[in-house]
Amino acid sequence: MERLIYEGRFLVNTVGGIMRRDDLRVMYGRMNWEKIFREADYHKIANIIYLACLGNGDQIPDRWRERLFDRYQKSLMFGDVYKDAQKEILMMMEMMKLPCFVISSCAIRELYPVPEMADCGLLKILVDENSYALAKGYMIDLGYESDRLYKGYGEHMKNAAGFDMELYHKLPFRTKLYDKNIKLMLETAPFFDNYQYVRALSIENQFVYRLAKAAYAYVMDELLLRDVLDLFVFHRHWQEKMNMESVERRLVNFRIDELGEKILQIAYMWFGSKEDRATDGLPEDIHVYDNLENRILSRGYLNKETSQQALKLERLIRREIKKEQAREKRAAFTEKWSKRWKKIKRMLSWAFPEYRYMCVIYPILENIPILLPVCWIWRGIRQLKILITSNLFKRKSD
Repeated sequence: MERLIYEGRFLVNTVGGIMRRDDLRVMYGRMNWEKIFREADYHKIANIIYLACLGNGDQIPDRWRERLFDRYQKSLMFGDVYKDAQKEILMMMEMMKLPCFVISSCAIRELYPVPEMADCGLLKILVDENSYALAKGYMIDLGYESDRLYKGYGEHMKNAAGFDMELYHKLPFRTKLYDKNIKLMLETAPFFDNYQYVRALSIENQFVYRLAKAAYAYVMDELLLRDVLDLFVFHRHWQEKMNMESVERRLVNFRIDELGEKILQIAYMWFGSKEDRATDGLPEDIHVYDNLENRILSRGYLNKETSQQALKLERLIRREIKKEQAREKRAAFTEKWSKRWKKIKRMLSWAFPEYRYMCVIYPILENIPILLPVCWIWRGIRQLKILITSNLFKRKSD
């Protein structure tokens, strides 16, 4: 566990140095570069780590230096395809007059010092549940294939050029509070560029969405360094133009205003320079941020959570997960017994055929229907006799 924290802090310090454009530090060969690469790849920052390795090539094994370069090259090549691919998708939605919301786009690349430092960002589109199948069909027509399903929410799709996008009919948040506030943000979403059917969140709501998503991922122990870094570059670029009163009201409604402030503060502590500030003043209790850092870097193994908002949000999510599991168990139980009942019905229908069928075999039933049970018994005896005879004949032939 200490090793995981150590490697995580190494990644944070390395990425922070690149973002601040500090002098490159010497990397020592005694580091476990396999674990460093895997941890960087998990947090989606391997392309930035490659930039830090440029002056330390002799210290890094060839295999892992090449793997880091592959991630950097992928991000570099992504810059050539993402604009056209994103425009193609949105134009398709516009031409087909299918209303949709752009939840996040690849525009975050433009906020990094160098675009290839950004991740191969996802275009996330939200459509109405009734229009979901139609929107998916349009994506398939454009050459996209589904490679990951988010049950109850949407799916991840990819084309041959390597452009990824996510199509949702419901954003992947379990709590009713999140659903309610996201719907309120969507109601006020302006049109995206010059489109008439494509809308996107305002700058303030984009920031609120990113912070709410980070808080949600944090309490689920799924918060990536890339998510924190994207939040940092977005806030640093737009903070002077955002209506912070509106942002604060939204965060209060989400009930993550204190937790969100801590996540934003640690983003600036990790990646910002001395001139960069998330809020006025310095943190009062640095131990809170130590706990926050340890939980993120250890993926929840070191969890000494003290934030009441984080604890409450986590309880709400766990409660909804238990409800989902209970519903799935009930559905599985119902399906299991439904299949059994169908088998029983087939057996009963074979053992006790319907009246009309029995009339064909025993015409007397047309005049005396009350004999139906007797005919059932007589038919059963005949079937049993045939079964016994056939088994005896089979044994003799063997």
